Amino acid sequence: MNQAIRRKLDRITDILWAGGVTNPVTYIEQISYLIYLKLLDEEESSRELKARLMGEQANGGAELLFPQQAERYRWSKWRFKSGNELRDYVRDEVFPYMASLVKEEPQIAEYFRDAVLEIIDPNVLKQVVDEIDGIDFARLGSDVKGDIFEYMLTHLGQSALNGQFRTPRQIRTMMVEMVDPDFGDSVCDPACGTGGFLIDAISYVLAKYSTEPTEVPIYGEEWLDERGQTLEEARKANPNLQVYRKGPGEKIPDWGILEQSMYGIDVSRQMMRIAMMNLVLHGIRHARVRRANTLSEMGGLSEDDLNRKYKVILSNPPFAGQLPKESIRKDLPTNSKKSELLFLGVMMVSLAPGGRCAVVVPEGLLFGSTSAHVELRRKLVEDYDLLAVVSLPAGVFKPYAGVKTAVIVFQRPLSEAKRDKKAHQERKIWFYDIEFDGYDPNKIQGGGRPETPERNDIPELLRLWAAYRQSGFTNPPGVEANSVLEAGSVVPRCWWASLTTVQGNDYNLAAGRYKPQVAEKAPDDDPVELIRETIALERSIIEGLEQLLHEVEADQ
Repeated sequence: MNQAIRRKLDRITDILWAGGVTNPVTYIEQISYLIYLKLLDEEESSRELKARLMGEQANGGAELLFPQQAERYRWSKWRFKSGNELRDYVRDEVFPYMASLVKEEPQIAEYFRDAVLEIIDPNVLKQVVDEIDGIDFARLGSDVKGDIFEYMLTHLGQSALNGQFRTPRQIRTMMVEMVDPDFGDSVCDPACGTGGFLIDAISYVLAKYSTEPTEVPIYGEEWLDERGQTLEEARKANPNLQVYRKGPGEKIPDWGILEQSMYGIDVSRQMMRIAMMNLVLHGIRHARVRRANTLSEMGGLSEDDLNRKYKVILSNPPFAGQLPKESIRKDLPTNSKKSELLFLGVMMVSLAPGGRCAVVVPEGLLFGSTSAHVELRRKLVEDYDLLAVVSLPAGVFKPYAGVKTAVIVFQRPLSEAKRDKKAHQERKIWFYDIEFDGYDPNKIQGGGRPETPERNDIPELLRLWAAYRQSGFTNPPGVEANSVLEAGSVVPRCWWASLTTVQGNDYNLAAGRYKPQVAEKAPDDDPVELIRETIALERSIIEGLEQLLHEVEADQ
């Protein structure tokens, strides 16, 4: 994304904020509407050109988004309007038309259903329309269009309104790599927010199916430009620099399968729209993103939604809140009303045989002593293969939330009937304690934490994870739980516990419960001298007590 586009986006932000659109979620939603209308107009122009080249009648083809009688709703037909006429036309004519395309374009209709234009000032709307009109999206690659939306989403980083904030990229990319999605895998985020996990899963698959993928620092490509470094130079200066891979995915055999394997659900219609636009601008036009409450049978889920199983689940669901018992899905493996337990239950029942899940959970879920906590952990450990518990730094979600969290990674057995129960009982659970995640744990600057590329435990975690996976998840790195290490040993970052050990601790899954200890170093002093010093000290204490006794007796 070049500086001209960045300046244009900054101007749009300034215009909207000055015009009273100050809620970051609303700001992004309103911009999404207008960008979508511009994209649809460009798509229509492309279809018209294709029709002419094929010798067809452009305005009579069923493929057009805007047949002749609806051409007036195209961006290019009304963008020249101004004042109240522009505002009223977009609000009262364009939005309702888009929402009416239920049969012709159901995804577009769903996007604009209940859409409200909240840019009240017509002059502000005109300025924003003019700025967006100056962006030729058709000439931009999906990478640049994706960067445009990612840049807009940084405004969510300045607020945690309604609990909406984005999972940091370093955590998302770590989780995606741990579950290793592949082409054809159905991928779901049941609390998708802005769609970050789905975007990262797509990027991971595209890189896997690229001839020459490139590596990008978690801080972005511009971070290298600002430092005047190549990636090799940055890595030499910071061996712990975390990167992720990108590529065009030219070896993807069927783009349609990739698009339709992405599923996102969010209870907020605003966030659903933002996630959908995020995917569209990243080149994924037909992902299955919808608004629903994934925890409730009355939350808008269809029978297909309730019964669908996914090969990969990635999520950072909201932790707070409770649902009325009558609204909760009946197929969940918990009778709790707490959302964090319900979301984990949803992922457990929604995982396909052989499927993998990585989910952020509050640490209290790992050691809570209520019967609901213990029973859900028991089912997770006994009925699934719990592969890893990754303890995250306390400040990973600062400044938006300070709750201590962890990532749990588990998979569903291929077949319960064929499961080797003896082999399962011999399984081990891997624990990794991340102290540093590439950002300062204590400072907040400009609404976020400053980068510390030299301090990041995630690259080492991923290297060890690769070896763990290579062993078929039978040989976890590190030492055994609660080991006592020799004095002077380095405090380990990872360790493992046998299933038997976890069962004996009420299925407590907190990493700290099993952390190995380093023995204290034996003193170097001569033991004879230590004994003499102890005797001398004892004599001094006795003499003092005898003196005190004489004084008390003298006063009686």
